[in-house]
Amino acid sequence: MSLLPSPPDSAPISRAGKHGVFFLCALWLLAGTVWHDPWKPEDVLHLDVAWNMLKGDWLVPRIAGEPWLASPPLYHWLATLCGSLFGGLLPWHDAARLASTLIGAAFLVTLAASARRLAGTSAALAAPLLAIGTLGFLIPLHEAQPAIVRVLGFSLSILGLLQWPSFPIRGGLLFGTGIGISFLGTGFDGVTAPLITGLLMLLHPAWRTRGSFMAILAAVGSALALALPWPLLLKQQAPALFDLWWQAEQTSIEPHDGFSRNHLALLLWASWPLLPLALWTLWLERRRLLRTETLLPLTATGIALLTFLIGPSKPTALLPALVPLALLAAIGAGRLRRGAANAFDWFGMMTFSLIAALIWLGGIAMLTGEPARVAKNFSKPAPGFVAEVSTIATVLAIAITVGWIAVMLRTPRSPWRAAARWSVGLTTVWTLLSMLWLPWIDYGKSYRSTSADFLHALGNSQGCIARRNLGLAQRASLDYFDGIRTTTGTAAKECRYMITQATASTEKALPGWKLVLQTSRPGDKTERLRLYRRD
Repeated sequence: MSLLPSPPDSAPISRAGKHGVFFLCALWLLAGTVWHDPWKPEDVLHLDVAWNMLKGDWLVPRIAGEPWLASPPLYHWLATLCGSLFGGLLPWHDAARLASTLIGAAFLVTLAASARRLAGTSAALAAPLLAIGTLGFLIPLHEAQPAIVRVLGFSLSILGLLQWPSFPIRGGLLFGTGIGISFLGTGFDGVTAPLITGLLMLLHPAWRTRGSFMAILAAVGSALALALPWPLLLKQQAPALFDLWWQAEQTSIEPHDGFSRNHLALLLWASWPLLPLALWTLWLERRRLLRTETLLPLTATGIALLTFLIGPSKPTALLPALVPLALLAAIGAGRLRRGAANAFDWFGMMTFSLIAALIWLGGIAMLTGEPARVAKNFSKPAPGFVAEVSTIATVLAIAITVGWIAVMLRTPRSPWRAAARWSVGLTTVWTLLSMLWLPWIDYGKSYRSTSADFLHALGNSQGCIARRNLGLAQRASLDYFDGIRTTTGTAAKECRYMITQATASTEKALPGWKLVLQTSRPGDKTERLRLYRRD
């Protein structure tokens, strides 16, 4: 019943295999992370928080200068540091967004280490490949998103639990570090699943060894050392803000509406292809579910899924469950029956080949105007967009396409081929999308031109600007691009200007105010931002 000191598959990882997985993961992590403006909603929110921290206040997260305590600041600290370090090489927002790349890379490394300990070297290669092939990880790991900190924290905690029986102090330190990182990244939401998993594992004889007491001390010490300083400093320097944050944290761990169809739909698409592979693993191990190699990821998955099902049905809430699911999937991915493996393989190749061809067709239509019907589908939602040829992007797109064709034609038959080609296929279409369509997507999603319209209309005498129904993402965008900040409440009564957010059909006239400007993102048919001046 104890953890195996050496997994059954202990063959050394080939240099080519290791380098291939490293290159593919690096390409996946970087593609789509840079070369675009901050986008609504999450991306621009957290980049503006980091931008405000750059101006001096690292203790209190702020949006457009006003306190915003929806999550602790670990991600924003990392983003601010990345922006400061790499801002000379990239636009500041691209440099700050590299924090997601670093967190994602650390997650993949810890995931591979856990898979190696559970099932050997082949699983250590398969686990990160399956992770980058998972639909639910695609968007969060490529935007400014604090929720990915809990992914890294949960992965570290699982690795710590795997090392706990053999190396108690090291395991305890890793487990506690994962708890501390999760708390400092997302608050109580982030520590629930790993903490309950750890407590349940202590009921198992494999984790109740002579060194367990020292492991517990190491875990508690490392977790408190990371988690306590920020809330204590916040309470000391801003008691009122601490009370607001603490009240929000208590609310966040209360059960929400419970299971719904949205939870099920989100689970089915966001966990693909991990969920069916994990279920196959459980079927193979159905008579050995109490073996520690299966019990730990199964317990972690069950706890994480339970916390997801009783919480809000949003994609970021499911992220922790994908971590142990990836481990279960890696154990069984190489043991698929030939028919199932071939079906999975062909489905991936046909799907991604078709999507890649459509991406190329759209990119060519944007540049040349032909086929005219396809080009119209791009010009209609983004009026005024003019596509320009980028030599670097075109060369990279051609290279990744040739690479995909080579993978389809030359990958040798092996138990892992289906999983590997799925991950290569998803990385291919994601990279092609980033190379060929990203300028068009950015044109429609960025508030850069909208903010510039306000700056031009306001001139040099901005003064006090009131707001009405202005969303957080819009406030963050105006602040990040041009330093335009708005106010509300008593302070807004004497403002000369006011910015409102409304729909296209909303009445423009406001008593006592004169409409100066109405603007929106290019092609946005619903949202209107308006600038008023007092009569």
